[in-house]
Amino acid sequence: MSVTPTSVLRNAYGNDIILFDEQDESTVFHLLKEFVHDNVTYAVLQSDELKKDDEIAIFRVVPGADEQYELETIEDDDEWETVSELYDEMMFPLKDDM
Repeated sequence: MSVTPTSVLRNAYGNDIILFDEQDESTVFHLLKEFVHDNVTYAVLQSDELKKDDEIAIFRVVPGADEQYELETIEDDDEWETVSELYDEMMFPLKDDM
């Protein structure tokens, strides 16, 4: 599976992104990685709360209005599994010489 690194969010917003939940409460997420797979851009984010549990959040990055970007939750389990495996492979590459 091919993955292309990108930095559209980092270039637009920097290393930290503030997201708001349904109650309009904000959470700061650290941008860990961005990449393109099958012509879809994904962002791997981690809040301090997620970091405590060694978890991540993965979103689809979609161009929005006024050159802004929107993050979409990945609802499809297969898509989420594929993208999370790709992230793991980027962060923890297998060594062929073992």
